[in-house]
Amino acid sequence: MWELMEDLKDMGEGNAIIGRRHFVHRDTLAAASAIYKELHGNEDGTIPATFQVIYMIGWKPSPTQRQPLERGSGETNLKDVL
Repeated sequence: MWELMEDLKDMGEGNAIIGRRHFVHRDTLAAASAIYKELHGNEDGTIPATFQVIYMIGWKPSPTQRQPLERGSGETNLKDVL
């Protein structure tokens, strides 16, 4: 569990909830580690862990935003590039 938390920290991952606590008590991590190891630990002592990465992007249209060109106005054919 300690290594996982360190890996997450190194990746810049964290809890983005506004009202979150800024730390986790050592005894809470120790208990979570023991439970997770018991439920999911491998015989060789390793503990598998997975995570999901979700990327999002958004914007609001603006009158000054560039507009797409007309269809067929491109000068390079995609077939030639690929």
